[in-house]
Amino acid sequence: MAYQLSKKSLSKLEGVHDDLVRVVKRAIEITQVDFTVLEGVRAKARQAQLVASGASKTMDGRHLTGHAVDLAAYVAGSPRWDWPLYYKLAEAVQQAAKELNVQIVWGGVWDRVLNQIGDPADEVAAYAQRRRDLGKKVFIDGPHFELSRKEYPA
Repeated sequence: MAYQLSKKSLSKLEGVHDDLVRVVKRAIEITQVDFTVLEGVRAKARQAQLVASGASKTMDGRHLTGHAVDLAAYVAGSPRWDWPLYYKLAEAVQQAAKELNVQIVWGGVWDRVLNQIGDPADEVAAYAQRRRDLGKKVFIDGPHFELSRKEYPA
């Protein structure tokens, strides 16, 4: 089934880095699950609000520079938060990033480039174990996709 971005989603991509926009637009063409763009560029006040609530961990977030987007699986006219949908969404973004040669980091596996990992479901579990092995907290953000800091510094 072919999906397309809504006008609202396209408006939320305004100010987002062109390479990331290209990946999102390609991902919607090939995804197995529809999605919507929740957020692109964020104001500092919005970022501070998310940090205060624990929904974000940094005031140096990539949304502030247009290097990140949050995508939500969209089923029957509403955003859904079921993890299996986010694995499918990550697969679509992964394929689009590979096709377009854009290095993407996914909030499900923060320490690897999405383009170079295997099955997203397996990789999330492996990432969580790596964090625990280091004695660190595990923070998973399935809707979050950002350009690699290495290839795309702010």
